[in-house]
Amino acid sequence: MEFVQKIKNFKLPLLDRFILSQAVGATVVCLILFIIVWIAPETLFKIVKKILTDRITASMGIKLLILEIPKVLAKAIPVGILLGSLFTFDRLSKNSELSILRGIGISFNRIMLSVVCFSFFLTIFCYVVNDKLVPFASQKLGESKGGGSHFVYIVENPDKTPKQNIIVSNFSPDKIFDITVLNFSKKKYDDAITFESIVFSPSATLEKNAWLLENALIYTIDDNGIYTNIEKKDFYPILQEQNQAQDVFDLMLNTTRKERVFTNKQIFAYSKLLKKANFSDEYRYFKAKLYQRYLHPITCVLFAILGCLLGFAPVRSQRLIGYTIAVGIIFAYYITLPFFDLLAQKAVLPPFIAAFFPILSFIILIFIIRKAKDI
Repeated sequence: MEFVQKIKNFKLPLLDRFILSQAVGATVVCLILFIIVWIAPETLFKIVKKILTDRITASMGIKLLILEIPKVLAKAIPVGILLGSLFTFDRLSKNSELSILRGIGISFNRIMLSVVCFSFFLTIFCYVVNDKLVPFASQKLGESKGGGSHFVYIVENPDKTPKQNIIVSNFSPDKIFDITVLNFSKKKYDDAITFESIVFSPSATLEKNAWLLENALIYTIDDNGIYTNIEKKDFYPILQEQNQAQDVFDLMLNTTRKERVFTNKQIFAYSKLLKKANFSDEYRYFKAKLYQRYLHPITCVLFAILGCLLGFAPVRSQRLIGYTIAVGIIFAYYITLPFFDLLAQKAVLPPFIAAFFPILSFIILIFIIRKAKDI
């Protein structure tokens, strides 16, 4: 009870209330401006065009616009705290308030404490936006239908030699169309791979422990590569090993889905599925994306510190330098993210290192700026 009473009676010191009020206001303004600038050129133009051509109603256009915001918000939160803290501390420096506070013995770390604490709140918010709001909005926008065309999956024998090559030309979340199954021969040759049969089917359904190919045509092939028999079956089962049918079906659907429609839990499950299926490139890519989901919110704290450091400057110094560096940091971060994704996907860097490298760069940059400004 005494602890609860202390919490109820707790009040922020005047210094923290003063700095925090300015930082929060500046951050919110920067968030709104960033979202407007990001959405306006392309997304807003497309929605307005659809409304004017009567392809969608005005209410539907507003709904689509609102659903686009979470995707931008996930990127805007670190940018908002960086520019918000920069603007706040630049203003404090310009008005000589930082010099006065430091002159009476208050350290720079203590001055920026409230902004850093605020950034921890934004870190949690950024994580929730990425994990919950972005997938929800993306699903509402229809980005998770999972339909597509041309999926290829190779079934292997225990000794890692190919057993079947399954080619799907079209599919939807509840049906599979135009399937070709190449059944590899058990005979091994040094210079060639042969088939014992080829199966064609116009459609298939997912059952509990198999894919059932409907109205299948089975072409039997001899060792010389010549068709010896053509047989028709109403149902031809494939992928009958434990959980294999469902795993391959999930792989097929998810190959057409964008990363942003997945929650963190779904990315984790899907990456395990990719590893099990030996889809190495895709596994490393999604693993890097999973690490990014956890590491990206941390940039809120790092960007808050960088903003405070860049905003600290002598009264008569050039103030444009801090803003220029901040804009450079933003562009460098978001432009290089796909590059590090590619490095992870191609096994140039381990997925965790590829995801962590930008974070490490910002930590090093913080120490460099602190040293340069002698704070």
